[in-house]
Amino acid sequence: MKVNEIFYSLQGEGFNTGTPAIFVRLSGCNLDCPFCDTDHISGKEMTEGEIIEEVSRYKAQLVVITGGEPALQLTESLVEMLHLLGKTVAVETNGTVELPKNVDWITLSPKDAFLGEKATPVLTDADELKMVFSEDMCKDARPCVSMYANINVKHRFLQPCDTGDASKNKEIIQKTIEYCKEHPEWRLSLQTHKILNIR
Repeated sequence: MKVNEIFYSLQGEGFNTGTPAIFVRLSGCNLDCPFCDTDHISGKEMTEGEIIEEVSRYKAQLVVITGGEPALQLTESLVEMLHLLGKTVAVETNGTVELPKNVDWITLSPKDAFLGEKATPVLTDADELKMVFSEDMCKDARPCVSMYANINVKHRFLQPCDTGDASKNKEIIQKTIEYCKEHPEWRLSLQTHKILNIR
């Protein structure tokens, strides 16, 4: 597998915010989101055994497989090896590629609102739906609240888009809060790792 990085930190967003986690960032993505803030192209080839050896150095139970799009490389065998270490395996995905069936937690972050049909999720079940919210979202014919009604999820989060512009971000955050108040089935998710200046 081509691995961009493996590091130990706290989960910064979504349902597991604040939870110590080992992040395995796999290289490569099948989408090109305009707001992507992640280097997921570079990396080094690692065997599943080498990944397990690196992960085993850290104490946390939670392992977050992320990317890019981790479903392009993730295998059932790697997930099973992580289970044998006593780890819980969470995956952050755009949902356009099927995942191994033995994953413990799925964070679905669809991007079709930004990229159109080529980014339409194929996944129909997830533990949490985490949607990036921008000022142009949820207007007229494509309201957030019904856009993913066909996806079975336990938790729904709106995450304000980070534009890199502090004043624009403040405006988007306020609109996200207003949307959550109007549609209380959605919860606010902030990128707390950026607020805390941690990885």
